[in-house]
Amino acid sequence: MAESREAARKHHILVVDDDADIRRLVVTYLELDGFQVSEAADGEEAVAIATDVRPDLILMDVMMPKRSGTEAMDHLRGDFRTAYIPIVFLTAKSLTGDKVAHLLAGADDYIVKPFDPQELVARVEVALRRSQSLRGLNPLTGLPGNTVITEEISSRLADPSHVFACLYADLDNFKAFNDHYGFTRGDEVIRAFATCLLQVLEEHPSRESFAGHVGGDDFVALTSEVAAESIAHAIALRFDHMIPDLYDPEDRERGYIEVSDRRGEARRFPLCSVSVGVVFSDARPFETAAEMAETAAEVKGIAKKQDGSSFAVDRRRK
Repeated sequence: MAESREAARKHHILVVDDDADIRRLVVTYLELDGFQVSEAADGEEAVAIATDVRPDLILMDVMMPKRSGTEAMDHLRGDFRTAYIPIVFLTAKSLTGDKVAHLLAGADDYIVKPFDPQELVARVEVALRRSQSLRGLNPLTGLPGNTVITEEISSRLADPSHVFACLYADLDNFKAFNDHYGFTRGDEVIRAFATCLLQVLEEHPSRESFAGHVGGDDFVALTSEVAAESIAHAIALRFDHMIPDLYDPEDRERGYIEVSDRRGEARRFPLCSVSVGVVFSDARPFETAAEMAETAAEVKGIAKKQDGSSFAVDRRRK
């Protein structure tokens, strides 16, 4: 069921080109095929929009004012919020050397102008599927999935002298929300929390920032040792601030929804909240990434015993 819901969601494409006529043409082709489209006129604007809306794919010209497509890609690949967004270059250059250089630099594909509309749409669809498959991106949030999460934690555990924090978060009363409002509204909550997580990490800048979507309403974040508790606290506060807007006015006003259980009896569920577990890499000798994530999830269980959004920290240290 989850796969069909995610597949039905319209992908969001950011089209970047300083030629307004080309941009308008590409936007028209994509919108006719059902894509949601945003536009940018140069590399600098592309970086700002991509960071803000996190599109599913960026279709970008190479030669542009202010910041070239290559420079924009370098910036996006270095930012944890946009590092995994697939990028397809759209350019008049057709030399094999240029194509190879950009692909090796991190681009996902390369389309030469003038282009065939059907080929353009097909290449975009293929790039989206390939990126989700190879990079393990969650199709609902665009965040890295289990494969990349495991690789990221493993690479950090390989250096035992470097201490970092793993945060495991999931939503409370989310099933009741899904049952009451339906899966489409539930997906909105999942995407809202992904945005919440990225915004908090952005407000606590660190080269160690990483956010991943395990699946469902479960998420993982990695950050520095010193920022971990502040980030966990900020996640709880921000989510509590945003979640009421996703409820109908009457439910928001009374602070709960009523959902029938398996016996047909109505039960009251408070508004969704978030529980976060925090564990540090020096809590004990973690043999695998899964072991560390599971420990953080166990600590999260302690937070779940409290009312409302909260976090718990594993204070054990080697």
